[in-house]
Amino acid sequence: MEVIVCKTAEEASRLAATLITDALQTTPALVLGLATGSTPLLLYRELIKACQSGADFSRVRTFNLDEYCGLPPEHPHSYRTFMNAHLFSNLNIRPENTHVPDGTADNLPALCAAYEAAIAAAGGIDIQVLGIGSNGHIGFNEPGSPLDSRTRRVTLTEQTLRDNTRFFSAREEVPRYAISMGVGTILEAKKCVLLGFGANKARAIKAAIEGPVSPDSPASALQVHRDTVVFLDEAAAAKLQ
Repeated sequence: MEVIVCKTAEEASRLAATLITDALQTTPALVLGLATGSTPLLLYRELIKACQSGADFSRVRTFNLDEYCGLPPEHPHSYRTFMNAHLFSNLNIRPENTHVPDGTADNLPALCAAYEAAIAAAGGIDIQVLGIGSNGHIGFNEPGSPLDSRTRRVTLTEQTLRDNTRFFSAREEVPRYAISMGVGTILEAKKCVLLGFGANKARAIKAAIEGPVSPDSPASALQVHRDTVVFLDEAAAAKLQ
C-alpha cells in the first residue's frame, strides 16, 4: 500500500487522475471500477478535463461499485443518474460500456451473479476507484462484511443512512438496501485507488491503513491487496502515525 498525502483534495484528485490517464495511454480499453458520493467528484472533473484535452475514453469500460435497491436508473438519486451527470455524459465513452447494477431487478441473486460474470468477461477491473465511508466501508460493504464477499444485496447501517441523508430531501427517503460489489470482488482489481478527504474520514483512514485487517474496517482489506495507492488530503491523514 502506497500512501500519498497532499495539502488539498484538489491536488490529490489531480494526481489520481494522472494515474488513470497514464494507464489509459498504454491500455486504451481500460476497465475502470468507479465509485459515487462526494469524494470522487474532483477526480471525475479532472478526467473530464483530460478528455477535453484529448484523452480518448471511447474504448474504456466501467463497472460501478453499487446502486440503491428500489431506485430505477432514471431516479434523480440513483447512482446511474449520478454517474451520467458527473462523468459519463461529459466523456466520449460509449453508454453500452458503462455498467451500474440495476436496483429494480426482480431476481437480485441472478443480477449479482451476472454482474460478476460481466466483470470477468471484460478481463477484470484494471483500476478500481474507491472512497471510504466514515465507518470504513468501501462500496457499500459495511463493517462486518466478509473480506471474501462478492456482489450482493446489503443492508445499510444507521451511520451510512445518516451520512447519505444529505443527498436526499429527508432521512426517510434514503433506501435501506443496496447492491454492492463485495470486498473480495474489489480485491481482485489489478490496482486500487482509495481517496480520502476531510477530517471526518481521519479515523476511518487510520483504521484502514494502520489498524488490523478486520471486517470491522472493510477498507483495511486493502492492506493485503497487491497494488493499492491511497490519496489523502492533510485533514484525512491527520491521525496517521
